[in-house]
Amino acid sequence: MSLGPLMIDVAGLALSAEDAEVLRHPLVGSVILFSRNYRDPQQLAALTASIRALRSPALLTAVDHEGGRVQRFREGFTRLPAARTLARGFDEDRRSALALVQTAGWLMAAELRSVGVDFSFAPCVDLDYGVSEIIGDRAFHSDPDAVGALAVAYMTGMREAGMAATAKHFPGHGAVVADSHVALPVDRRELAEIEADMRPYRLLIENHLSAVMAAHVVFPHVDSLPASLSQRWIGEILRRNLGFHGCVFADDLTMAGAAAFGDVAARARLSVAAGCDVLPICNDRKAVISVLDQFKPAGLNPASQARLMRMRGRGEPNPQFVGSDQWKEAVARVAAALAPPPLVLTEGQS
Repeated sequence: MSLGPLMIDVAGLALSAEDAEVLRHPLVGSVILFSRNYRDPQQLAALTASIRALRSPALLTAVDHEGGRVQRFREGFTRLPAARTLARGFDEDRRSALALVQTAGWLMAAELRSVGVDFSFAPCVDLDYGVSEIIGDRAFHSDPDAVGALAVAYMTGMREAGMAATAKHFPGHGAVVADSHVALPVDRRELAEIEADMRPYRLLIENHLSAVMAAHVVFPHVDSLPASLSQRWIGEILRRNLGFHGCVFADDLTMAGAAAFGDVAARARLSVAAGCDVLPICNDRKAVISVLDQFKPAGLNPASQARLMRMRGRGEPNPQFVGSDQWKEAVARVAAALAPPPLVLTEGQS
């Protein structure tokens, strides 16, 4: 059996009979986990093992686990700083900031790999324009070259821990106020003005980026469809112009940013036609069943299959990793980043 294009969720801390039945469907290829699927590391390791045991090749498991506001597993995992916090020393000491970001990427990925999670949807490489409701401190920096360098460091740390990186949200979510979870963001800039948002992707692609997640943002001067459903954005700009050969994920197809473009099966068809390899459908089992019933792809693309298989985590899960000297050193460095910056008094202040 091959891995299908659908990424779906499961209900709770262990697989139900319904979960297992749906996960065995050939159109399903991966599972996204949420906070409701987590009690402690031992339970999570058992859940990921049960998912792997369902099929061969094993289904992939993923999670949104960036740090800051976006960290699904907390108790029993290291508290991870938001990207902006990790990068706050970049302008003063580039080398130290890059080393810290690489350590954070390694720690995040290593802890997840220790319990059998294949990959996290990280890093976020949106630029910090200071306007987005949903991005905010998830952005490393406002300067695209700084974001590119920091994202490469984070990706390098993930790679050292055996995890592929997924840069998001292509081509950029930082310049729009609306949150695509609850509305359809529209970015009215010309393509030339969006080039800055794509510069981090160029650097990441040069450094062998494994995956990209496309945004539910419409750029009407480029295409009437959101990037996640757009052949212009995925097939032409990302694949051909930027030379990206890795895995492309749509953002969650149940989000409001995609809802204006037909029912969920229609969105799935548009996303595949655009060039996406993986179609996440989250927190809506009825939508999953609807797509399984209605979505009939022409056939599994061997190239797409190969891209998806490269998202599998390397090495066997090793819970004993937690407590090792390398882990302790990384935890201490990342914890220090959460401390408030020192107060510096200038002349005339007291």
